[in-house]
Amino acid sequence: MSTASTSGSANTPGAGRKSNTADRAWLALACELAALCPPSTTAFSVGAVIVAADGTELARGYSREDNPLDHAEEAALAKLPAGDPRLGSATIYSSLEPCAKRASRPLPCAQLIRNAGISRVVTAWREPDTFVLGADGTELLQDAGVTVVELPELADAAQTPNRHLVGGDR
Repeated sequence: MSTASTSGSANTPGAGRKSNTADRAWLALACELAALCPPSTTAFSVGAVIVAADGTELARGYSREDNPLDHAEEAALAKLPAGDPRLGSATIYSSLEPCAKRASRPLPCAQLIRNAGISRVVTAWREPDTFVLGADGTELLQDAGVTVVELPELADAAQTPNRHLVGGDR
């Protein structure tokens, strides 16, 4: 699943709250992307992949990819045209729960996802209170009708590039 042209039924995201093998593979890729993030002591390393309903990778991004303030979901969304009709049925895979509060930019990632019309989010790990207290992106997304699926079996992979921030006990 390493190219933007990847498609097919084996790569097709799950539906609703039900996850499948493709969900786990796409989320594992997002966790791998997090390892590409330039190190930071003030922000998490996160990877994100946006996948169309047919299993085609639309975009990917990671924290601080082009700018020290970039978040992964923001970087991936910036690679697609606003109003892309595929986004309404797409799934975004993020190694960390999309942020609900943000100091560095006007809109948090959960709001950017809502504004893009993405209807499903799959994540490995809930954002701890390390930088922002009560950063509950899941609640913000669910309140807007977005389906959020957490795959805790990939939490360790998501936490690995962030061990220096949260230690080994999360």
